[in-house]
Amino acid sequence: MSTQGFNIAAVERDTGLSKDLLRMWERRYGFPAPERDQHGERVYSVLDLERLRRIKRLIDKGFRPGKILKLASEELEQLLQDVAPTVQADAQMNWEPYLEHLRQGDLPGLRNALQQQLLLQGLQSFVLDIVAPLTVAVGEAWMRGSIRVHEEHAYSEIIKALLQQAISLFSERGSPTLLLTTLPDEQHGLGLLMAEALFVIAGARCVSLGTRTPMLEIVDAAARHHVDCVALSFSTSFPARQGTQQIRELRELLPEKVEIWVGGGGSSVMQLPPGVYRAFPTTPGEAVMDWHRRNGRGVAD
Repeated sequence: MSTQGFNIAAVERDTGLSKDLLRMWERRYGFPAPERDQHGERVYSVLDLERLRRIKRLIDKGFRPGKILKLASEELEQLLQDVAPTVQADAQMNWEPYLEHLRQGDLPGLRNALQQQLLLQGLQSFVLDIVAPLTVAVGEAWMRGSIRVHEEHAYSEIIKALLQQAISLFSERGSPTLLLTTLPDEQHGLGLLMAEALFVIAGARCVSLGTRTPMLEIVDAAARHHVDCVALSFSTSFPARQGTQQIRELRELLPEKVEIWVGGGGSSVMQLPPGVYRAFPTTPGEAVMDWHRRNGRGVAD
């Protein structure tokens, strides 16, 4: 960040919108329209950053960039208010105590509260009924400015640690064998970890590479670990056309017998070639059972 504004790297870190996406929107839609510093580098204002935060939250709720990027900040805020009640109704819980832990810097308290829910409810219910809606609530609080960026990051790290610990208790045996990752331009990994938790509950064996794996490395890892499927997660901010093209390229590089499973909000609008399946956010357990049926195997095999 400079004294006059934010550079593109800072905006990417703050909003979760990639540099390439910000540049593409600038060319295609005329927003953001950053100024340039003495070195010709983009400089974004505080107002730009606040507007991009609102846009990111609306995209996460399913709005398409072309529909909202030209809206004024007041119109974006009204849209967010219009959809907020639905999020709260779906959550059916008061998330404020968890958010207050973040605001007070009480990370041990937040960790203990979440761990208690994990022990009480079990991993599947914890992922579906606690982590998924609470993550939305944390994002909404960040968008409203009631929590800071570092607090949202701390929340994500606590959730990741709890999920990884819970996943490690499951057997490393099972089928199908899944390789989980994201493509190089997709940095959002929490959804992928949530999907991994549900996959292992369904009896799959998971090999996770984390986020932003180069395509040829995905192919090499798939062969090294003898996987049956490669599972890729796409956030709603990932450009659909780019994702579709890269999935097609990966489909050509992988052996025919290796399926590709895609999930996340960004995958819903992608045109998928044969051998590519939408496996999540619909129930991963159903995806596992469908795989067994396609391959003529019983789930218990």
